[in-house]
Amino acid sequence: MELSLVLPVVAVLALFVAQVARVAVDSLLVHHAAREAARAAAVEPEQSSAERAARAAAVLRPDRLTVRLAGGRSPGDALAVTVDYSAETDVPLVGRLVGDIDLSASVTIRVE
Repeated sequence: MELSLVLPVVAVLALFVAQVARVAVDSLLVHHAAREAARAAAVEPEQSSAERAARAAAVLRPDRLTVRLAGGRSPGDALAVTVDYSAETDVPLVGRLVGDIDLSASVTIRVE
């Protein structure tokens, strides 16, 4: 009898933990994409090269990923690359309660 009362709570908690883990993985992937985009932009400071590098670096949905460049584009200038991603919360029950989460990572690098 006690199990029938506690089991739904335990199931929802397990789903919540799964959703948090999924968002944590997406956060790591966004940071990795930002580092790779910055490395590409250091050599070729163009928007398109940074976007290609960010999309190739991580298994993230391209329609939810944006890359922004800010700063100088000449050799020796500091260039900031920011990757924004809207992490989907699609775990049953919990995902609908939380809604999508916006993740962002920024890396500043010197243009070569």
